[in-house]
Amino acid sequence: MAGININQFKQVPNRTTVSKEPAANVFEFLNKDISLFAIMGDKQKESLYHELSILLKAGVDLKSALELLILQLQKHKEADLLEQIKKNIVEGGSLSGALQQHKDFTPYEYYSIQIGEETGKLSEVLEELALFYRKRLKQKRQITGALMYPAIVTATSIGAIFFMMNFIVPMFGDIFKRSGSDLPAITQVIVDVSNFTRKYAFLFLLIAIGVITWLYLQRKKEWLRKASASVLLKLPIFGVMIRKIYLARFCNSMSLLTGSKVPLIRAIQLSRQMVGFYPIEISLETIEKDILQGKSLHESLRNFPIYDIKLISLIKVGEEVNQLTDFFGKIATQYSDDIEHQSALISSMLEPFIIIFLGFVVGIILIAMYLPLFQMGGSFG
Repeated sequence: MAGININQFKQVPNRTTVSKEPAANVFEFLNKDISLFAIMGDKQKESLYHELSILLKAGVDLKSALELLILQLQKHKEADLLEQIKKNIVEGGSLSGALQQHKDFTPYEYYSIQIGEETGKLSEVLEELALFYRKRLKQKRQITGALMYPAIVTATSIGAIFFMMNFIVPMFGDIFKRSGSDLPAITQVIVDVSNFTRKYAFLFLLIAIGVITWLYLQRKKEWLRKASASVLLKLPIFGVMIRKIYLARFCNSMSLLTGSKVPLIRAIQLSRQMVGFYPIEISLETIEKDILQGKSLHESLRNFPIYDIKLISLIKVGEEVNQLTDFFGKIATQYSDDIEHQSALISSMLEPFIIIFLGFVVGIILIAMYLPLFQMGGSFG
């Protein structure tokens, strides 16, 4: 969304078509929030809630605020969505009720907004939602920044090895075949691997596409979500960071909801829908039941290994001093700082490792190809 023009507060002209400018550079494109099949991604929601909060605090009524935002939108789908929301409000509905009718918005969002409407703190809740999505975007960009260079180097490495195995090695293989001499063991292995990959490469590609498609279709099944989460958490180096990312998301959502005076049970229910990570979701179902039976939050959290000792200890203190909101916010900030540090560390560690690995593989292939030539030259000498 474009920035807000305060001079437009007094008069809202009719919507006009605005030409879309190309992205300034490739880094701007990489920082965009990409959400398949969704009109409103995290970036769009952060802008929507932030600018709507500013307009409401400035004294603009909700209908006019939406008209101002619609005017500045460059994408027709986003504008059409806000038009529908505005229409629902004009017909007497609430903002939370209007959002509830669209699949792009989660129960976490429209229930939070409903609380803001009931308490007269709608602009504050909207700004908290904007802050939540801002932190979530920051986490995504941290991960993207940490993995982008290693991913490019890895892809280049795989491409280089594929080219050598399918074009360079077969050329040498023909020369060795015509010579009729016995090949060194390492050369024979490389030639055999090259022949195998050339013969079955298309079959492997079809199998890979089939497996990926099947996994995509099964992505919402409980068994796959449980298995994939278990694999992710056990990954060396990355597992710890993935765990902290989702714990930070959980703490951010709990901070927002408890800060909006949402009852703890309801906050847990809404957070479960928002976190999107199986171990936390399934644990919150049990935690909800434990709290209804009189257990404290920190006692229930202790039963699940996904929550670390630091989080449980701070939550215990937050419950004792009745400041859960502040402690959830502090924990989320600590996790975010850890994620930023670890992502930079992982990036710096992976870069030399990948380069060394590429050099090693390419070196082995080259040695395997030239070793028979040296032997042939020695026999002629």
